[in-house]
Amino acid sequence: MSLDHHSHDPLQLALPGFEQAERTWRAEYYAQTGGAPNPTNRSGIEVKPLYTPADWSGARYMEALGFPGQDAMTRGIYASMHRGRAWSQRQLIGLGIPTDYNARLKAMIAGGVDAGSLIPCNSVYRGYDADEVDPLLLGTCGVVVNTVDDMTTCYDGVPVGELSTALNDPSPFTLLALLIATAEQRGIPADRLVGTSNQSDYISHFVCNHMFFRLALPGARRVLVDHIAYCREKMPRWNPLSIVGQHMQQGGATPAEAMGFTLSTAIQYAEDCRAAGMDMNDVLPRFTFFFDISISFFEEIAKFRAARRIWRRLSQERFGATEPKAWRFKFHGQTSGVDLTREQPLNNVARVAAQAIAGIFGGLQSLHTDAYDEVLSVPTEKAARIAIATQEILKHEARLTDVIDPLGGSYYVEALTDQMEAEIEAVIARIDDAGGMYAAVEDGLVQRMIGESALAHQAKVDNGELPIIGVTRARIPEAEEETREPLRPPPMERIETQLARLKAYKTDRDQTAAQRGLDDLARAAESENENVYAAVVAAARAGVTHGEICGKLRAVYGFGDPLIVP
Repeated sequence: MSLDHHSHDPLQLALPGFEQAERTWRAEYYAQTGGAPNPTNRSGIEVKPLYTPADWSGARYMEALGFPGQDAMTRGIYASMHRGRAWSQRQLIGLGIPTDYNARLKAMIAGGVDAGSLIPCNSVYRGYDADEVDPLLLGTCGVVVNTVDDMTTCYDGVPVGELSTALNDPSPFTLLALLIATAEQRGIPADRLVGTSNQSDYISHFVCNHMFFRLALPGARRVLVDHIAYCREKMPRWNPLSIVGQHMQQGGATPAEAMGFTLSTAIQYAEDCRAAGMDMNDVLPRFTFFFDISISFFEEIAKFRAARRIWRRLSQERFGATEPKAWRFKFHGQTSGVDLTREQPLNNVARVAAQAIAGIFGGLQSLHTDAYDEVLSVPTEKAARIAIATQEILKHEARLTDVIDPLGGSYYVEALTDQMEAEIEAVIARIDDAGGMYAAVEDGLVQRMIGESALAHQAKVDNGELPIIGVTRARIPEAEEETREPLRPPPMERIETQLARLKAYKTDRDQTAAQRGLDDLARAAESENENVYAAVVAAARAGVTHGEICGKLRAVYGFGDPLIVP
């Protein structure tokens, strides 16, 4: 579409010479560009070449923006935002066996990271112990954690009662159970632990991250609600729910769709908690969100600003929350690995920096910056240091914490925020019409929408509309590609040592207590009223392993088989 004419409200028309200057600019613009059609962003919104008071009026300031921490929440959820407290630097860490993780975590803390995030081995994600899979697969994509002893080693010398910890821990949240037992062995009660059950969103796993989907949908739903209830009672500083938009967006959803699906998922979980008798003023403040930050810079900023506004309305109007803490849209952002390229990987440093700035300007609470080689493997130490330094440079040298919502009031950003808000709300309405997020994913509606968007995006890449530097444009001969020392898998002797430790653990534990823990877990899962997650924690305390807990619940609830949509 070409440039279109906008009607101006009285406030905007009171600008002397505006219309004449606009006509002059419009004519010169057409003469220089030939009237080329406007591009669209990833969410399908047309992007004009210039934005003016005709596109967004300051008369709507209090309604649409207001002040940080107040009412609309568009400009941020806290009054001081990054000026008062900068975002947490939460790097994802996972490698080898527990001693490897411990060393990497300590090194990253020394380098400036002030929050941790544990990435387990793929065998753990799939719900198995190390002795149930091919040893060649162990420790290549994350750390092997199966027992309380493993978790104790991971956090040896690390103040677990002080460090905010995100556990990438799908249902039934065995990693948190192991962490609770580890803390208690040190005399630290569970109510002192601070952090997030970072992969608690089973719906996103069912849709886009099948490796994480361990239990059939009804069982996953039951365990999540019980996990939230348990943490609400026993762990007031722990966030039991992280609703993940990252999987949807990396699976191919547009930024607006990913946000709409994520908020629809939050609606589903809130309704499930309310049906279980939980108080929304108590539960919603512990909801957190986790998003992908793509290279579509302004679109991502507008996505987050619009989402804060929508969540404030949902929490107040749909769920009746009267506590301001319940209106806060708290989110973690991760720069998008999908946008990174294997070709010319050092270019990814620039991509990650742009994505990180978008997340910061979007008002995130914590940030993971991808290493430039993350598209190739678990990050090497050199690349991980650059990823950490990127945040430090943006914070201290570029001084991005100086001003709250620095793009607020930009004609483009405000107009785009309004447009993204409308797109996101349209997605939520479509999911509502389908009976809610649980029903929509059971039916495959969400999966089909994501597939269609993924194909449309790839078509734009293929036809050159969306260039990728080093891949479809500015390519260089393969011989000139940057080289790096490959990250080698853990030596097999170390894996064999870990397997021997697991065997000894299972042999030396109190077998009667472990069997009782498993029996109690099965009984709780089969009951209507017992808290299943309380039984998971009790089983971990009794020496039951991660794989044994997952296996017992699978026997009761069924295996997690995602819906495959053609």
